[in-house]
Amino acid sequence: MNTLNRKYKAGVIGLGHQSLEDHIPAIKASPDVELVGVVEVDEQKLKSFLEENKDIDGYNNIDDFLKNKQPDFIVITVPHHLHYEIVKKATERRIHILKEKPFAISFEQGKEIKKLAEKTETQIMITLQRRFNPIYSTFFQLIDKIGEPFFIESKYTFYTDSPHEGWRGRKDLAGGGCLIDMGYHAIDLLMWYFGLPDLVFAETSCAAKENTCYDAEDTAQITFRYNSEKNIFGSLLVSRVIPPKQEFINIYGTRGIIHIERGKIERYASNGETQEALKREQQWSSAAQDQIEYFLKVIEGKKENLSNPEFHLQHLAFIEAAYKARESKQYINPKKYLEK
Repeated sequence: MNTLNRKYKAGVIGLGHQSLEDHIPAIKASPDVELVGVVEVDEQKLKSFLEENKDIDGYNNIDDFLKNKQPDFIVITVPHHLHYEIVKKATERRIHILKEKPFAISFEQGKEIKKLAEKTETQIMITLQRRFNPIYSTFFQLIDKIGEPFFIESKYTFYTDSPHEGWRGRKDLAGGGCLIDMGYHAIDLLMWYFGLPDLVFAETSCAAKENTCYDAEDTAQITFRYNSEKNIFGSLLVSRVIPPKQEFINIYGTRGIIHIERGKIERYASNGETQEALKREQQWSSAAQDQIEYFLKVIEGKKENLSNPEFHLQHLAFIEAAYKARESKQYINPKKYLEK
């Protein structure tokens, strides 16, 4: 049982797919958490949810929710441009935050959120469920078996017919396009496994729809390099207009290869022969609950917040460098942003 000797009170802000499929089921499954309220501006969505969850209170805005409830933590799952104000209001009340990616819509905004967390001694953790999935954590058990890594190939693509529609098609609302949105997951694996690269170059496209103008990239191709001891380079392709749906990362080493995708990790010999493999099905709901349980221990001080603001400034530095590299047509060192 938690050190409060009671259930933690949680609120969920936004009733999108991630909330309904992952976060709310995970909260309900946790014996140490009580869902005391949800916030959703779409009245029909809210009505439908409350009809199926009559014991949970619903609100149309964050202010009414915070006025009537005193949650220990909230889960934020709203469009990117709405994150900051919610974070600000929650930290002012010293409410801990588990939030969907990205950490912020810009590096500068990320620094402001970090200051808010430090000033109020509030825990902010970014929801990246791959970190709580044994498929992805098994990487650390296999990496020494492939010798010295020299090339990383990462790809995350799917096809949508409407990359220009909604807030995701607007850079001012999303902070960017596919790179800062879906690409954040691929970037997080890169940061987790290898740290922040020394050089980043990027090309992007907003050209998948004929006779349509939008400024949030639908496709991004990133080249990156680690200097000094690692001497690794790699590529990352992210797109929401290139089929089929794929999500994988390959690490090529002097003695073998590691391939990771959803539900599977494999190690190959240098010639491509399979050496070992691990598969797992129905992992995401379990990962969501594991994430909630871990966050409770972070709040209690029993676990280190490994997905905290400090760490995620590296993600934003990578993204900032990629967009600047696209503009300048030259390699950018993302680490220079962290030095400011």
